[in-house]
Amino acid sequence: MKAAGFPAGDIQVVVPPEDPKAGNLLAVVPGRDATAKAVLLLGHIDVVNANRADWTRDPFVLIEENGEFYGRGTSDMKAQDAVWVEAMLRFHQTRPKRTVKMALTCGEEGGGRVNGAGWIVANNKPLIDAGLAITEGGGGELDDDGRRLALTVMGAEKDAANFTIELTGPGGHSSKPRPDNLITRLSAAMVRLDQAEFPIGFNTFNRSYFAGIAPRIGGERGAAMQALLANPQDIQAAALLKKTPAWKAMLSTTCIPTLIEGGHASNAQPQRVKVTLNCRLLPPGDMDLLKAQVIKAIAEPEAKIDTLIYNANARVPSSPLTETVMAPVREAAARVFPGVPVVAMQETFGTDSAKLIAAGIPTYGISGMFRGFDSGNIHGLNEHISVRSVMDGRAFLHRLVQAYAEQ
Repeated sequence: MKAAGFPAGDIQVVVPPEDPKAGNLLAVVPGRDATAKAVLLLGHIDVVNANRADWTRDPFVLIEENGEFYGRGTSDMKAQDAVWVEAMLRFHQTRPKRTVKMALTCGEEGGGRVNGAGWIVANNKPLIDAGLAITEGGGGELDDDGRRLALTVMGAEKDAANFTIELTGPGGHSSKPRPDNLITRLSAAMVRLDQAEFPIGFNTFNRSYFAGIAPRIGGERGAAMQALLANPQDIQAAALLKKTPAWKAMLSTTCIPTLIEGGHASNAQPQRVKVTLNCRLLPPGDMDLLKAQVIKAIAEPEAKIDTLIYNANARVPSSPLTETVMAPVREAAARVFPGVPVVAMQETFGTDSAKLIAAGIPTYGISGMFRGFDSGNIHGLNEHISVRSVMDGRAFLHRLVQAYAEQ
C-alpha cells in the first residue's frame, strides 16, 4: 500500500498496549462526499493453529495445485483479505463517493490474542466507524458436482459456548485396573453426547436458506428440505439432511469434544480426565437450557461441568437486510453468477460482525466465494479454496463494494 502511494496518514498499524503481538492494519481512502457515511471492509488475518507434521503440504506456504489454493487461512479468510487490499488500491486511484475504510484485525480466532475488532471499537471507534461494513460469512454453496446452488448473505450467526467436563478419582497402579477407569467413563459419556439429538429450530434466516436451495438441490434431499420446512418434527427428513454436516449445523445446536487431557503416567490409572466441549447454539441462545441438555446427554452424575466461555452473539440484533443492502448484492450476482439465486442464511459459526453491530455499525457477511459442503475444511487439515472461487468472488466483491461506495 505504501508502494501504491498511500499517504502515511491513511495507513497505520494499531497495536493494543496489553498485547504487543496483536497487530491491526487500518487504511482509509477519503471519499468525494465528506457527509456520506463510510463503507468498511473488515477481515481478520489471524488463523487457527496448524501442525506442519500433520499436513500433506506446508500449511504456512500458499500452494496452488490442481485448481486449488492450499494453506492455513486460504479459506478463512485470507483470500477475502487479499481482495480487500486490492479494492483499496483501486479506490486509491479512482476516489469513490463514499469514504472506504479497511480493517485487517487480529484475535478473531482466539489463541490468546486480544480481539482487534472489539478493541478498536472500544478504544477508537472513529477509526472504523461506518454506515455499512462487510466481512466474512455467507459466500456460496456448491453441490457435489461443483454446481453453484445459491449465493448466500449472512443474516444471523450462532452463539459459541465452551464447557469443560471433568472426572476425578483415586487412581492407582495400572497392574490392578479399577472397574471405573476415568478415561473409559468419560469416553462413554462423550459417545452418549455424540448420539444425543438437539431439536430442529427454524428462524428467518435458516428457513430462507433451505427454501432457497431446495428447488436447486432437487431429488430426495430437496424433497426432505421441503418436508422439514413444512413440519420441523419430520424425523426422516431431519435424519437425511443431518448427514451433511453443514446442514446439520444450520438446523440445530451442536456440541462436540475438541480437546482432551488426562492421566499422569503410562503405568498409572488416571486420577483426572478433562474434556473441552465446543457448542454452537441456534439463535436466540439459551445457555441454561444448553447446559441442562449437555448434563442429560452425558449422563455422568459425578462429572464436574464448568463454563469456560459464552459469546452471546445472538443477543446482538442482526443488521437488517434492506433493499439498500440487498439490491447491489443481487445486481453484482446477476453479472458474475447469472441464474444463481441470492438467499439470506444463518451462519454456523461466529464472526467479528457482532462486535461492530453492538457498536451501531451495520455489518454483513458477504464474500461471493463458493465452497463445497466441506467448506474448504476450514480449521482442519489441508485447508483449501478453489482458484475459480477466489477469482469469481473477487470479481463479485469489486462490483459490490464499488456499488456501495457510490451509493
